[in-house]
Amino acid sequence: MSTLPVDFNFETIPILKKLAEAHKYLGELKGVAATIPNPNILIETLVLQEAKESSAIENIISTFDDVYQSNWNSLTFSTSTAKEVHTYSNALHKGVELIKKNGILTLNHILEIQSIIEKNNAGFRRLPGTKLMNDATGEVVYQPPQDYETILSLMNNLEQFINVDDVLDADPLVKMAIIHLQFESIHPFYDGNGRTGRIINILYLINKGLLSLPILYLSRYIIKHKNEYYRLLNKVREDNLWEEWVLYMLDAVVETSKETTEMVLKISACINQHTETIKEKASKIYSLELINNLFRYPYTKIEYLMNDLSLSRNTIIRYLEQLIEIGIIEKKKIGRDNFYVNINLLKILKHETI
Repeated sequence: MSTLPVDFNFETIPILKKLAEAHKYLGELKGVAATIPNPNILIETLVLQEAKESSAIENIISTFDDVYQSNWNSLTFSTSTAKEVHTYSNALHKGVELIKKNGILTLNHILEIQSIIEKNNAGFRRLPGTKLMNDATGEVVYQPPQDYETILSLMNNLEQFINVDDVLDADPLVKMAIIHLQFESIHPFYDGNGRTGRIINILYLINKGLLSLPILYLSRYIIKHKNEYYRLLNKVREDNLWEEWVLYMLDAVVETSKETTEMVLKISACINQHTETIKEKASKIYSLELINNLFRYPYTKIEYLMNDLSLSRNTIIRYLEQLIEIGIIEKKKIGRDNFYVNINLLKILKHETI
């Protein structure tokens, strides 16, 4: 495979038109997200959305309920797949921390992100034999570079392309599409390439100022158009047909920006509605910390509230009883645990009608 930059004119009329649309909707998402008083609300809930969808592409299937019943900080997970989703979310959080601290995305950062996802330090592939197969037919559809030195050389080239703007004078969204295809084509790891590559997409957009929070979950679009995703990857590898691939990725940005903006607006409206209801019907228990907790954890627990509000167990139980009485939450016993569910928020996150 070739190094970057590639010899292709990315300023075609279809790409330029789609770029204008993608920037419009991505800008709207960034603006709407900034209106949420506590960004942790979106980070906690929407990062798990991306983690769930990205993991599903790798056949790690979990339900929204399993994911939101689990908690990384307390290391409590309802299922093994929910744990994998939270592990991915943790890797994404680490990536955001690294990119904001350093302003660049290095190979060491990529290695660290992948090691969190896979829970090992195997690093770049050193043994030959990796092939990408068609799950249905068993046919080999692509064979990435095999030897370590080639992989390392290509990854060093990719690192420079990511961080040095002068390498290619192109729109950041076009560069994101190129970076994603090149990374997936190098396929540098034994496992975790897809999930690591999708995290790189988000980190690149944050580093270029197109996102302020890691809340654009492109994986949802890829799942809906999975066959097209793999078809276009191979079209570039085999025939250098870049335009269709770039347009696919820009369409992903447009559609997921629209969907996420709509979701953020619904969450914002739900926050306002719950705030008004609590102030009107249970004003003595209202606090910003209470609202933040109910929207950070769609399935909250007594322990989470005790920690966030710094109140006793008995006080928290009284608070929860009042919230149930005024219709803000519902109590659900699952196994040995009692959860207090923000029903309207959960419906929004599950794309259901309130």
